Amino acid sequence: MAGDPNTVPPVEEATQVELNPEQALLGLFNNLTLREKFAKIRFGLKQPKDSGAYKWAMIECQRLASPVAAVVVPVIAMLILAVFGAMSGPASRNIQVQIKEPEKAPELEEIKEIVEPPPELPDVEVDFNQDVVADVPSPAPPTDFSPQPVEIDAVAITKSPVVLRGIYANRNPGSRGTALAVHGAGFTDVAVMRALRWLKTQQESDGSWPQTRPAMTALAILAYLAHGDTPASEEFGVTVERAIRFLVDSLQGDGHFKGRDGHDYTQPIGAYALSEAYGMTKVPDLKYAAEKAIEVVIKGQNGIGGFNYNLTGPAETRNDTTYTSWCVQALKAAKMAGLDNPGLEACMQKAIGGVRANYGEKDGYGGFGYTGPGGSGGKGLSGAGVLCLQFLGDTKSKEYNGGIAGLENMTFDWANPEGGSPVYYWYYVTQARFQHGGDSWNGWNKQFSPTLVKNQQVIAKEQSGYVDHKGVPRATGYWDSPAKSEHTGGNGRIMDTILCTLMLEVYYRYLPTFKTVEPEKVDINKADDNLNISIRI
Repeated sequence: MAGDPNTVPPVEEATQVELNPEQALLGLFNNLTLREKFAKIRFGLKQPKDSGAYKWAMIECQRLASPVAAVVVPVIAMLILAVFGAMSGPASRNIQVQIKEPEKAPELEEIKEIVEPPPELPDVEVDFNQDVVADVPSPAPPTDFSPQPVEIDAVAITKSPVVLRGIYANRNPGSRGTALAVHGAGFTDVAVMRALRWLKTQQESDGSWPQTRPAMTALAILAYLAHGDTPASEEFGVTVERAIRFLVDSLQGDGHFKGRDGHDYTQPIGAYALSEAYGMTKVPDLKYAAEKAIEVVIKGQNGIGGFNYNLTGPAETRNDTTYTSWCVQALKAAKMAGLDNPGLEACMQKAIGGVRANYGEKDGYGGFGYTGPGGSGGKGLSGAGVLCLQFLGDTKSKEYNGGIAGLENMTFDWANPEGGSPVYYWYYVTQARFQHGGDSWNGWNKQFSPTLVKNQQVIAKEQSGYVDHKGVPRATGYWDSPAKSEHTGGNGRIMDTILCTLMLEVYYRYLPTFKTVEPEKVDINKADDNLNISIRI
């Protein structure tokens, strides 16, 4: 349209109409063919230098020259280099070499061997009957610990040289999975993880669990250690560390625990947990604490060889199977951990007689009674008696064989449990039949693990409020005993959950068949992924 500044004259009119600057600038945005663009460039170059057409033509020349220069310039450079290369001759390869005659080495004088006879020693008479006193300074006693435990004031994380072997070998993650697969129990680990997570939510701020705090804390430590969780574990490391710190802090100078229950089940259970904790971590100060607690157990053995409430000592005649079972478990853990308590071996040998004293037979079946001969055909505490004999190495006696045969009559019936404390009794029966192996174990394994997993009370991840160490919401779970009463001393759901967890951990907690295993050794040349806490007390 005439007069429109956006209108650019066609190519054929370019020779007659001069473009004003605005028209030339807008023309940069027109889509022109190559022929039209060259025509406009020719036209613009003929216009005055201050005109828009001339400026547009110069800009286009620069734009068109760039790609041409990018190709032409390198080609010309290569041609020039080729010409110079052809004109220059081959490089000289003449090398001047000067040959020198080797100098003759001077002759060396012959080296003569000089041998001098040793000096003669005077004859000395020595009287071996005389007492010799060496003037050797005694090492200074250590000063970085107190004679009895006080509050923990420092914890340092260091690399541990411990490699789990022997009785603890299956607690490593890889071995744990293998053990579960061998027994067809891979499905149980989900329930164990839910329980350990639920227990973590119940831990108090001081590291303990209610109600009987040192006893329940010790049992919880055993459940985590059985799964292979130490203070080095990613998800439960802090939980375990806090629990161990609380238990050590509860230990008094006389080896007893503060806050113990009326019958003092706390003492053997606490000693059991400290011994295993030392066995799995090799923390020196844990050894000191465990030995203090075990010393009380050893001194509390009765004259028969068993144990009674409150560890009343050699003059005691009451022989309690349930209390004895916790003492025997503690003694076994102490031996496996390599504790140095004087009298430990003798105490374990004498305990065999104490356990046997409560064996009896009835209706053709053997069993162990509460405070005297049993013979209940596998009911009640027979599992505890059998497990004690296994841990004490007495697996050839009539008491052992009669007791294991009696356990065949016991079933894992959650809907109709036998006895007043089924979970407590199943805890022992599961371990005893696992240690014995064979058909006795296979039959029990088919009953207890699917039933136990099925009856766990699961809290879905959406309601649990639990988030793991990676920030992922997780489900939790617990157990309540199917019986109206349970041998838990008022600790209810906490103890039920711990005992059920320990049952499901039986596959890898100890070796699959009972053996006398040497105490765990520290291999300073190897290191696993575990960490060690150094507790200064």
